[in-house]
Amino acid sequence: MYFHFLPTSQKYDGAQLRSQFILETTGHMGDGVIAFCGAAEVGAAHMVDQEDIATASWIKSNNMLHFIAEHFHMPLREGIAHQRLLVSSIHAALQKIKPECKVLRSGDDLFDGDAKLTVSIAAASPQSTCIHTAINIDSQNTPVKTRGLDDYKISAMPFALDVLRRYSQECHDIFIASCKVKPIP
Repeated sequence: MYFHFLPTSQKYDGAQLRSQFILETTGHMGDGVIAFCGAAEVGAAHMVDQEDIATASWIKSNNMLHFIAEHFHMPLREGIAHQRLLVSSIHAALQKIKPECKVLRSGDDLFDGDAKLTVSIAAASPQSTCIHTAINIDSQNTPVKTRGLDDYKISAMPFALDVLRRYSQECHDIFIASCKVKPIP
């Protein structure tokens, strides 16, 4: 599966969670995942999580490592499974670099004690399922208690490339596994 790290920082406001954002940004057509660093500020206009809308729980961070994935012809439930696979890829990369960290995955989020590391959502469009997952780089000035890559002394770009490779390989392996199985009656 296609993956790419965008070297230019850009702010994430939720408008990027849309079909063909990867095509518009990189020129790649088809399934893919990209990563970039930048601030995050998602308010009511682009919030898609109904629970967060109901509680006015907006997303704000000075600097995050963002991952946006798009899978065509994939229903939302399968997209949510891939969302959790992306979060698991981030968790595995953290554990590889900092095995002493006690980061735990709960659903589609990562926590270090009561500090939240990530935000994540999967949403369906008429032609694809899109995923946004981000991990804090800077944990200052967030609406909830957070930890970020800076707290663990982890550099964002090499970490992003590790996560992109892991997730891309997992998606490829799922595809191959679906092709090799003999049908049952």
